[in-house]
Order: sequence, then structure tokens, then C-alpha cells
Amino acid sequence: MQIPSTIARELMGDIAPKFAELTDTVLFDDIWQRPGLAARERSLITVATLIALNRSEQLPFHMQRALDNGITNAELVEVITHLAFYAGWPTAASAVTVLRQLSANCLPIKPQQNQRSKPCP
Repeated sequence: MQIPSTIARELMGDIAPKFAELTDTVLFDDIWQRPGLAARERSLITVATLIALNRSEQLPFHMQRALDNGITNAELVEVITHLAFYAGWPTAASAVTVLRQLSANCLPIKPQQNQRSKPCP
């Protein structure tokens, strides 16, 4: 049995309770759980889209979610490098900054090992 999502309500429920509820129940508990794609694939698509649209504010949450869904630091770096040629250098550079900050806070980057060594709390 799936545990209902509460992360949106925790992060923004005090300011926008209905939006937070819809994010948890529709986006994370319905769309993200659909059987057509694995969570790992959905994370890869989401991170790529956020990078391409230069939505840097949403990237830390979704990059961490991607790591939790099995995408490695090295794969995130590869996504950023690939997208530099399609979404533009500035958006890729911004994504590198986000990944660096995320990594500095809890994930030492070790792309040569192709995995994270210290999870976020």
C-alpha cells in the first residue's frame, strides 16, 4: 500500500493549502505513481525539463528526488552537459550551480564513482 505524500503540504501548506494538497494527491500520489514510467524515468524527465526551462528554484528538490529514485550524480552531470546544447549554456551552468550547492550540503560529488556517498537527512 502506498503511503500518501505530504511533502508539499509540509513545504507550502501554510501559505497555499489547496495547491499543496493538489501537488501531493494529484501530482505525487497519482501522476508520479502511474505504471507507464518508473519513478527513475519520471525524475530524469522532470529534472531535464526543469533545466531546459531554467526553473532553478525547483531543481534542488527534484535533483534530490532523482538521487532518491536511483539517478546518480554522474548521470545528473551528464544530463546537464547534454542539455547545454539544446537548452543553452546559461541554463546548464545554472543547473551545475544547483547541483554543486546540493552536493555541498549533503552529497559529496564523486562522479568517477558514479554514486553518492552521503545521503541528505
